Amino acid sequence: MTVLVFGKTGQVAIEVQARADVLALGRDQADLSDPAACAAVIRDSRPEAVINAAAYTAVDQAESEEDLAATVNGAAPTAMAQACAELGIPFVHISTDYVFDGSGQAPWPVDARTGPLGAYGRTKLAGEEGVRAASGAHAILRTSWVVSAHGKNFVKTMLRLGGERDKLAIVADQVGGPTAAGDIAEACLGIAAQLKDDPSKSGTYQFSGAPDVSWADFAREIFAQAGLACIVKDIPTSGFPTPAKRPANSRMDCRTTETTFGIARPDWRRSLSCILKDIEDQTP
Repeated sequence: MTVLVFGKTGQVAIEVQARADVLALGRDQADLSDPAACAAVIRDSRPEAVINAAAYTAVDQAESEEDLAATVNGAAPTAMAQACAELGIPFVHISTDYVFDGSGQAPWPVDARTGPLGAYGRTKLAGEEGVRAASGAHAILRTSWVVSAHGKNFVKTMLRLGGERDKLAIVADQVGGPTAAGDIAEACLGIAAQLKDDPSKSGTYQFSGAPDVSWADFAREIFAQAGLACIVKDIPTSGFPTPAKRPANSRMDCRTTETTFGIARPDWRRSLSCILKDIEDQTP
């Protein structure tokens, strides 16, 4: 199956390329700030499936650049989905837990009422709505807390800071499912293949690592597996203010992803050990 991937150097895009022979497009080939150009690439290349692994992900910066974020996260995937619908090919689009308001403690059902807290969540929700409105074969895959051996993410930040300090204060009242980019890549490829065979599986799905955990406890597991003697002090979100408000509850109900596609929530602790090994292998 010929798969076109938007994104080349992002965490998920790198992992997709490691798992399949795909055509991955960087910003020089497909700039998401130009939605029409992204749609044209799809029409010109005529792949058998498209995965959008690119996005505007600077959550805090989006507060002052919402117009740009809206183009990249909203208008671009909408244009991609429309082109895929015209060609009759499946489109897999990665979304986020930030479409919810983070209230309560129960996992968010896939059909729960959305309520983004900031610009990033609003623009990602606009992308979801545009993909659905295109009415082609599609899967919107909401995920959370993406980590890998590549780029900037929580695991790499904790390894750096944990190696420099004896104690770190980490937010303990935000809870969610850390998700390895490699697991997301495998899910996207599997979903694309199934959608090609059965477009009736189109819809919105959720996929995150298990079990749900706080950022503070996630950090403790990172230090434990990495052998770093760094003590974690629990702090509330108010102790670490940011321009954009984060959802306190990022727990997501992922059961429909398993029942429809046979893809279960991965254990992020096992995925973390693989990430740490990859980082070690990369170290000169």
